[in-house]
Amino acid sequence: MKRKNIILTMLVILGVVTFLDRINISVAGSSIMADLGLSPSEWGWVQSAFILSYGLMQIPMGAFGDRHGHRKVLSLIVLWWSLFTAFTGLAGGLASLLIIRFMFGVGEAGSSPCSTGVISRWFEKSEVGKAQGYVWAASRMGGALTPFVVIPVMAWLGWRSAFYLLGALGVVWVAAWYWYYRDKPVATAAITEQDGSTEKAAETGRKPSLPWRTILHSSQFWIICAMYFFYAFGSWFFFSWFPTFMELGRGFAKSELTYAVAVPFIMSMIGNISGGYLTDKLSAKYGLKIGRKALGSTSLAVSAVCMFLAAFIPGKMAVFVFLSLCFGIFDLMLPSAWALCIDLGKQHAGAISGAMNTAGNIGGFFCGILFGFLVQSSGNYNLPLYMIAGMLIISAVLFSFINPTKPIVE
Repeated sequence: MKRKNIILTMLVILGVVTFLDRINISVAGSSIMADLGLSPSEWGWVQSAFILSYGLMQIPMGAFGDRHGHRKVLSLIVLWWSLFTAFTGLAGGLASLLIIRFMFGVGEAGSSPCSTGVISRWFEKSEVGKAQGYVWAASRMGGALTPFVVIPVMAWLGWRSAFYLLGALGVVWVAAWYWYYRDKPVATAAITEQDGSTEKAAETGRKPSLPWRTILHSSQFWIICAMYFFYAFGSWFFFSWFPTFMELGRGFAKSELTYAVAVPFIMSMIGNISGGYLTDKLSAKYGLKIGRKALGSTSLAVSAVCMFLAAFIPGKMAVFVFLSLCFGIFDLMLPSAWALCIDLGKQHAGAISGAMNTAGNIGGFFCGILFGFLVQSSGNYNLPLYMIAGMLIISAVLFSFINPTKPIVE
């Protein structure tokens, strides 16, 4: 197996671990709320404490990885968040849970931008969409596996033990990554033009500095960030409130949550893999405007319709079907969005993707709080889904204004 494919496999495993550690608190949500006596509004703040730090640290972590190398930086951040995953099991109330989840988010913030930075150095431009698709599909696989791991452990040992177990997985990954990975892709010929310049700079001891003045004056940059801000209302619903919504909002039993949560994440996994292949194939055949922009905008618009129907049509099976379709369809666009960060950011892909993800997590932060507020004030779990459908429509419109052929950084 080529070295770059082994590295991609390690990033895929990291994607699984990342979302196992992230989604576990959502699957255990109702049990934690009951054990610690938390209201829906307080639980919304717990969800958003992680999203806040996760969003704030995206740009620093992405730039830190670009500048100091992803071998050390990824090892450090995965070790950090694995420890705080375990510490979540020690929480005794709202205050401690807020602090632990905030610190957990500081570590996880570096996962996506640093993975993008690794891909930009090891894969050709024609392969980055596919590589991103596999990494994001793996994250959804982690979400699909979470109820099958967490619910049996909760039933056997309690919710706290699930966090101790998952925290240990990250430590094992860190050891393997630090032993195998090297920052300079000398051992492969499959390096893009921009990757070659990055490698050359590394060999001469120079690191590319971030041209923030140019980046901040680019309308492309702000459109990408705004697009991801509104998209994140949909994605963070699935990452945070979704299991609680299915259980308390639509009456799914704990035993039913395994498939009710897993299937939408599996659909998302399929969407990411398909989206990765589609964006590369369409871009090669018709150009980046079709392969990136048209695919992303269409996926978001169709998913908004599915989210609206999930809120509008009552019943357990209807919401299960439409939310499964929604998650799978809007994640068709995810590899396109992250590949755009490489298309437009070049050797600064880690920082650009970190900025985009920061905007997304600000959206996710507001989604978590607004969802809890709307539920507590109205007693209606369907009302926030209409809000999310509207946000996805706005994201689709913004995606259509991105020009993937005009780099942010020349």
